[in-house]
Amino acid sequence: MGTIRVELKERSYDIHVDRGILKDVGRLVRDLGLKGRAAVITNPTVGGLYGGAVADSLASAGLSPFFITVPDGEEYKSIEEASKIYDALISERFERSSPIIALGGGVIGDMAGFVAATYLRGVPYIQVPTTLLSQVDSSVGGKTAVNHPKGKNLIGAFYQPRAVFIDPDVLKTLPEREVKAGLAEVVKYGVIWDPDFFYYLEENASKLIKPGPEIERAIEASCRIKAEVVGLDEKEEGLRSILNFGHTFGHAIEALAGYGAYRHGEAVAIGMCMAARLSGRLGLCRECGPRLEGLLKALGIPFSPPAMPPADFLEAMRLDKKVVGKRIRFVLAIELGKVVLQEVQEEDILGFLESYTRA
Repeated sequence: MGTIRVELKERSYDIHVDRGILKDVGRLVRDLGLKGRAAVITNPTVGGLYGGAVADSLASAGLSPFFITVPDGEEYKSIEEASKIYDALISERFERSSPIIALGGGVIGDMAGFVAATYLRGVPYIQVPTTLLSQVDSSVGGKTAVNHPKGKNLIGAFYQPRAVFIDPDVLKTLPEREVKAGLAEVVKYGVIWDPDFFYYLEENASKLIKPGPEIERAIEASCRIKAEVVGLDEKEEGLRSILNFGHTFGHAIEALAGYGAYRHGEAVAIGMCMAARLSGRLGLCRECGPRLEGLLKALGIPFSPPAMPPADFLEAMRLDKKVVGKRIRFVLAIELGKVVLQEVQEEDILGFLESYTRA
């Protein structure tokens, strides 16, 4: 299929997208100059499906793999679970030159990256994402984090992987709900960057739920867009913030509902619709909300927020990393394919929430 280059000032790397790439992980890791022990961090489900193939591939390339298993679920993306990973690495006498391999979805990728960034002040790590959401979003760009009970991803670091290996074939074992959740992040790229991609998604909505050329094209397009944005702004000093479209509302939904009640992509989908509707309320783009909701509906992705008191919603958003004083910075749509960062006063947000949740 293809290789996408993430061009960064300090260390660039490649995203490899190819069906069946799992069997080549060992050779590709070895080609990066990595050797010795290899810590594969995964969860029970993914480890049961693909752990054997990855272990065999690593062993055949001369590496010595061992597995660290983290329970499945957003609620386990915590300091407590990260500490257990540190314990396992220390027990195995894991060295700075050895790689950590994240085999799983966004929770595994974020935790493995965070541990890699902080263990021995930094060890190399590889992303092998096994969910659609992690393939098109969290595995690329070097954002690593764990959650805090008060908010999502509040404890983390920017730490780039040495490479990303994406195998579209793993989507065949992914539950449909997870595929749809991942498609929310795919849709995001059309809204923030590429209107033609948004139109493509509208035209092919019925074909994107199942494995095939349409979803493979969507994966590559999403990775190319994210690689371009990250290459222009690695540490979110400006432009990269547009990748947070829908996330301020979405993170608040996840925190209020309890981590795990909503898939991350589902919360982001709802958050995108709220951001698009806020854009219309502020006179920026009135068509974006209805258009976005139409596409999400066609994809079978939820787009209406749960019943939550507006005051609680606002309080949850105050803990977001994008708060400045009494204003919250949102990514808002000007038109399809073009967004802007704009600070909104809390009283205006509360008024919007009160009207939106009543609708």
